[in-house]
Amino acid sequence: MTKPPQNVKRTKEETYALIRDFQENESEAAQTLLVEQYTNLIGSIARKYSKGRNLHEDIVQVGMIGLLSSIRRFDLSTGNPFEAYLVPMVIGEIKRFLRDKTWDVHVPRRIKETWPKLNGVVDELTNRYQRSPKIPEIAEHLGISEEDVLETMELGKGYQTASVDQTIETGSDGSGVTALDVIGSEDKGYEKIDQQLLLESVLHVLNDREKRIIQSTIIENKSQREVGELLGISQMHVSRMQKKAIEKLRKALARNQRQDCSI
Repeated sequence: MTKPPQNVKRTKEETYALIRDFQENESEAAQTLLVEQYTNLIGSIARKYSKGRNLHEDIVQVGMIGLLSSIRRFDLSTGNPFEAYLVPMVIGEIKRFLRDKTWDVHVPRRIKETWPKLNGVVDELTNRYQRSPKIPEIAEHLGISEEDVLETMELGKGYQTASVDQTIETGSDGSGVTALDVIGSEDKGYEKIDQQLLLESVLHVLNDREKRIIQSTIIENKSQREVGELLGISQMHVSRMQKKAIEKLRKALARNQRQDCSI
């Protein structure tokens, strides 16, 4: 198979026809053509939000989810260009992903939404009063209760926890000692061997292409884009085949476990 075409250009009417075909007929062919058409646009948006982060592949995947959702939900009766609907949808998906991803511990969504506002208000009131603002002042400015302010301040500490690589003291020889140096760790070698043997015991349920995708993405840790280029198929095709293969493996493992329990 050949590599999907890049920089696909279509008229508004042609794009509308593909979207209508997908919405009315669940046409995979139409969906694939639309994905190819907007792959570069999604990549461009992803690059903007992945600067300084090791998350580009993840952000591209989130952008693709936004694209597929937009294709399904776009109202053709508006007559507006699809891109005017697509771009805000994709950016919204990426921002939600980054908001959730950048917190080191799980906190309620309202805390995640209030935390950046609280920081901005604290800076603003500090400049205004030339002192640290009081809790009632912050609460009044944000329009929330004092209890909510205190809860946000406390849980907001989870936005970025201390790194295990951070120096916590200096050794006798003057070298830095990190938290990682003093924390014991469990040897994962045995667990990896068990997992490898378990995976190999059910690989026979996959066809050759599925085996290659699982080998490349899970065992060799290659990206879906790299695997797609290697196999000459689209990234979305790799994603669908990977999900199908994982579901096969999951069912095979479940059958094995039931057989073991019956012995």
